[in-house]
Amino acid sequence: MTDLPSAPASDSQIEKRDANNPLRDSSERGTANGGSGVQHVKVSEGHEGQRIDNFLMRELKGVPRTHVYRIIRRGDVRINKKRCKPDHKLMLGDEVRVPPFSGANVQEPGELSASLRSRLLNLVLLETDDYLVIDKPSGMAVHGGTGIRLGLIEAVRQVSTDWAQAELAHRLDRETSGCLLIAKNASFLKSAQDQFRAKTVEKGYLALVHGSWPSGVSKVEAPLLKDALGENERIVRVSDEGKPALTRFTAEQRFADATLVRAAPETGRTHQIRVHCQFVGHAIVGDDKYTAREIAPALKRITSLCLHAEKLSFDDLKLGKRIEVVAPLDQQFLRLLEAL
Repeated sequence: MTDLPSAPASDSQIEKRDANNPLRDSSERGTANGGSGVQHVKVSEGHEGQRIDNFLMRELKGVPRTHVYRIIRRGDVRINKKRCKPDHKLMLGDEVRVPPFSGANVQEPGELSASLRSRLLNLVLLETDDYLVIDKPSGMAVHGGTGIRLGLIEAVRQVSTDWAQAELAHRLDRETSGCLLIAKNASFLKSAQDQFRAKTVEKGYLALVHGSWPSGVSKVEAPLLKDALGENERIVRVSDEGKPALTRFTAEQRFADATLVRAAPETGRTHQIRVHCQFVGHAIVGDDKYTAREIAPALKRITSLCLHAEKLSFDDLKLGKRIEVVAPLDQQFLRLLEAL
């Protein structure tokens, strides 16, 4: 990456840098030193509705995700000559300024092992010509980043040529297991993102929380705000300055020191279920980020997050029907429930 100013770039700074770098169409990639010049890319129909951070991950293949967020924060990425945030949704015909980068900053994905390839194939819950639903294991990040050369999506693209263009239709936290929808082409990706935006995708989670969930709490409606703890870490808290967030809860099974609850988020905020559980005073078992120290001794030894994306329901417009996929609880979660 060329040296960037530490302060946010102004419009005049952007224009000056553009003057020193010949503009390139998105089809003209690479320079003599293995990098690329400034690009102004028009958003096509296949990318309409996509988040700008995900769009840039495809445009700047191999560039670490943390670097993508950095250039967005610094104002080097512009949409129709205006600054943007990472979650900005693109519209058809938008012009995106993609800043230059050098090959030295490119992080090549790790190589897929035969054992991981076999495991991913066994985790497929449903596959069509347009999409996959994978039972994501707990502990596996959905994409690569700092210290992670091979996330789930990078691994999926290496499984077969049919999966080479795969894109995440949504995300799950690294510690969360269960249903993950992956688009195999741009057309379905747009359809899925439209459905997520219209809130017609239904998601159902199982969570084991500390203590006895209050019988009178069937929903939590509390705005959420993301805070930065460091360069690569974020924490979310309830704040009037945050974005609206709503989760519906049902107590499924009660134990001496914990409750198994069903959670249905109607919005898709980062860490939403985890923070809403904490807000009620019943954090999720195994959640070291949002759990207080004063917890039942029997549950202190649990280090894996007890949150599972059990169900996912969406429309397959090509087939003209509603699709519902269910991911079974993994063995570790099941053994814990049996022990309780």
